[in-house]
Amino acid sequence: MSITYFRRLHHSRLPLRCLHTANSEPTSTSTPNLFSDPLFKSKVSELISNQHWSQLKDLIKPFNPTSFLEQLFDSGFDSSSILGFFRWSQFYQVYHHPLEHLCRVLVLLVNDKKYPKVRSLLHDFVKNGKTYTVSSVFHTLLTCSDNVCANSIIVDMLVLSYVNNGKLDLALEAFRRAGDYGFKLSVFSCKPILKGVVKEGKFEVGELVYKEMIRRRIEVDLYTFNIVINGLCKPGKLNKARDVMEDMKVRGIMPNEVTYNTLIDGYCKRGGDGKMYKADALLREMMEQGVSPNERTYNTLIDGFCKDDNVGAAMKLFKEMQLQGVRPDIVTFNSLIDGLFGYGKVDEALGLRAEMIRLGLEPNIRTYNVMINGFSKMKMFREAKELFDDVMKQGLDLNVLTFNTVIDAHSKAGKMEEAVALRELMLSKLICPTISTYNCLLGGYYRDGNVGAAKELLEEMEKKSVMADLVTYNIRIDAMCKRGESRKAVRLLDEMSEKRLVPSHVTYNILMAGYCQEGNSKTAVTIRKRMEKEGKQPNVVTYNVLIKGFCQKDKLEEANALLNEMLEKGLVPNRITYDIIREEMIDKGFVPDIDGHLYKDTVNWTKVEVFVADDYIARQIKGLIIILIPFQLKQKVHYEDAWLRHFMKDESVAVVSRVQSLLADPWLVDHLPQCDLR
Repeated sequence: MSITYFRRLHHSRLPLRCLHTANSEPTSTSTPNLFSDPLFKSKVSELISNQHWSQLKDLIKPFNPTSFLEQLFDSGFDSSSILGFFRWSQFYQVYHHPLEHLCRVLVLLVNDKKYPKVRSLLHDFVKNGKTYTVSSVFHTLLTCSDNVCANSIIVDMLVLSYVNNGKLDLALEAFRRAGDYGFKLSVFSCKPILKGVVKEGKFEVGELVYKEMIRRRIEVDLYTFNIVINGLCKPGKLNKARDVMEDMKVRGIMPNEVTYNTLIDGYCKRGGDGKMYKADALLREMMEQGVSPNERTYNTLIDGFCKDDNVGAAMKLFKEMQLQGVRPDIVTFNSLIDGLFGYGKVDEALGLRAEMIRLGLEPNIRTYNVMINGFSKMKMFREAKELFDDVMKQGLDLNVLTFNTVIDAHSKAGKMEEAVALRELMLSKLICPTISTYNCLLGGYYRDGNVGAAKELLEEMEKKSVMADLVTYNIRIDAMCKRGESRKAVRLLDEMSEKRLVPSHVTYNILMAGYCQEGNSKTAVTIRKRMEKEGKQPNVVTYNVLIKGFCQKDKLEEANALLNEMLEKGLVPNRITYDIIREEMIDKGFVPDIDGHLYKDTVNWTKVEVFVADDYIARQIKGLIIILIPFQLKQKVHYEDAWLRHFMKDESVAVVSRVQSLLADPWLVDHLPQCDLR
């Protein structure tokens, strides 16, 4: 078949499928082989290879690109030529080839091991092409090829393309359906799925993907395990995360610094209930396994201990990291300075800043924010303002957090004019106030009793479309309750619901405190029931509020019952609990009976009272023991003399000294429950 004949076809009015051979009757309904002429085939191959698309376009004008592509497939053209024509006709001719042709091109490329071109073609297909269902793609692929290995490679890369183009749902569907069609995925496509679901916060889905990978015997590497552990740590499934780390070891994959850092971060973010000590134990295990901790390891632990109010442990780690040759950075110092300020150790915090500068680390805006906040919490408002002015003089880029911190400090100090002036300064520097800025000012106005100014601020928020958040409503509810308007405050719960804001424990505790303050403990209990109905269980603050409310109504037995209920739920009393019990119960002559939480049958209180020879002091000792034992059993901590002084703070030094000497007496210690009262 000559090129002249091919060109004659261009002028024919009949479609290609209707052109016949020399005799009048067609011998076949199929398209004639255009490439039976070697010269023509060579010419087409040359035009495609050299990308002379305009000449090729003229040459194939009368033909459907689909028919022409089929001829290329059937005539043994190489995969690069077929891909070249496929892409050109798709993008320059704006022609959409059927899914079958795409699959045939992909199979050819995989057979020739041209994997980068497969990835590129699939990327364009997913990003720009028609959205086909996963099932249709899989079914078409099977009709085009029975090569399981080639098909699995294509599906593997397809899943990766789905993830890379933000189509995670399609990637998950492909992952789920792959096994049904006999396709075997690799870790290289599963890792991006895991990473994607963890990034989107779909932690349960990530856990299911991991389990399915294990079930299908898909090879899991260190990177995959680290993603899974991260996905379990974020929602607080720390025990499961530890189990996965043990699975790693069983499979001969040893955890690295990323594994340990992820787990340590998980424990530190949860804090409390001994989790910080588990985090510290992981550090020790890490070092025993020959994995060197880095700056991130120590910074995470130091910040965790500081947030857990254990600055002593944080300072020990600070010294340890330097002995290990790990240089502290700005993050380390910022955490420690914040922790020391929170502990009231201002001089030590300032000393650390000086050390930081000596080491060549310049304080950043985060450092100054921490210090301004620290001074504010210590009610050192003058120092906070001076530091803020110093930051201004240095020309550092102030951020919204800096302004919010200093505005909050002035608001709490009752200096509302200065607080408002700071907001104006903020605006002049083109820093947009946030809802936190408004909350700081709102709280200040309510504390000053300036309800009118607070109302104007709320109206301004509405005009500027600044959406009130949970903190805003908590501030408003608290202000109403303190004005004795608890009934009005409850109505705000409905307003919150309309704005899809969910009340927190703080919200409900404020309302309960408001009703208790008004002497309406019955309604306070009703609020508690409403809170429980919303799926929130009472916390220590809830019980403190209700216990105090019942005590103030002289309902001491009911208060005692609440104390027992709190302990039965495993909640640990705090200092406020102790103060309430001492001031509202023991000082009134009522010693709480903590059933099942104090081994009272082992204590001969009659002998103790005779030994002490002072009813008042005996009652104080008994109350002290009753209060301390539940805490002792939960926390396993020791008590210094300062604890005793805390409970006896309203008494004379002589009484405190007498109680101290009695508690140190071996006879009394032998007759009391095992509780370290040092």
